[in-house]
Amino acid sequence: MAETLFFNALREAIDEEMAKDPTVLVMGEDVGHYGGSYKVTKDLHKKYGDLRLLDTPIAENSFTGMAVGAAMTGLRPIIEGMNMGFLLLAFNQIANNAGMLRYTSGGNFKIPMVIRGPGGVGSRLGAEHSQRLEAYFQAVPGLKIVACSTPRNAKGLLKSAIRDNNPVLFFEHVLLYNLKETLPEGEYYLPLDKAEIVRKGKDVTILTYSRMRYHVLQALKTLEKDEVDPEVIDLISLKPLDFETIGESIRKTHRVIVVEECMRTGGIGAELTASINDRFFDELDAPVLRMSSQDIPTPYNGTLESLTIVQPQQIAEAVRHMVAAKV
Repeated sequence: MAETLFFNALREAIDEEMAKDPTVLVMGEDVGHYGGSYKVTKDLHKKYGDLRLLDTPIAENSFTGMAVGAAMTGLRPIIEGMNMGFLLLAFNQIANNAGMLRYTSGGNFKIPMVIRGPGGVGSRLGAEHSQRLEAYFQAVPGLKIVACSTPRNAKGLLKSAIRDNNPVLFFEHVLLYNLKETLPEGEYYLPLDKAEIVRKGKDVTILTYSRMRYHVLQALKTLEKDEVDPEVIDLISLKPLDFETIGESIRKTHRVIVVEECMRTGGIGAELTASINDRFFDELDAPVLRMSSQDIPTPYNGTLESLTIVQPQQIAEAVRHMVAAKV
């Protein structure tokens, strides 16, 4: 089979679910005739019409609220953020309404909606377009958070997210849209709450997600001659975190490195470190090492931008140091 681009895998997921279920619709800025800012919804309006591919004004708070109302009445809206950073304008609708209405209504309303779009540190996109919102929303009750990382998991996870009866924040990294991969034949779904073991190993557990998966794999290429054997886990589910998979790995390696693009202060790595210490402290032979982005707005300058995020050579050195310190 031919390889499929990341953004086309997402498009296939939306197309398949819209064909199966007339309650599935997409709304957002330029999702219809233009086909989305990264062409995830290209030409779908020709197939499903302008009301199921609804082009909205530049008013994130308004159309996110409209999507919450649509979900309450039985529709399954997919919101595309032209850039996920813009969805901070809809924080109230996502947190107070989407996240909490199922609970505050006593279960009378389900909120089956997906909020998806590009985020992360791109290539000289500037501070406001380089947001990592996963930590902003991780503390909000009622939300599920997923970070896809390959064409295969992007398609399977998005299909599952569309079918879920809870609001799902679905993060796609802006620099992964042109990745290629051969997808499985036929229809498939992937669980929203499971991590993926990318590489099995015994020396140290590396927990990562999204684009940093590839920085970690690049770092490991430089470690082959050192006979270092790390286990690499792509978290995928950022809420809830898959502590079953994480725990099994820690009980084997007894060392953990967290590699993230999120900010260090209050980031996903901070929550992971605290939770690992709470749950698996007696299994650790060394403190958890957190490798995170700098706590500054992302510079536009390319050289400075690269200095704000973790690079493969830093990961390789951290792994060498941790493994060398084994007793």
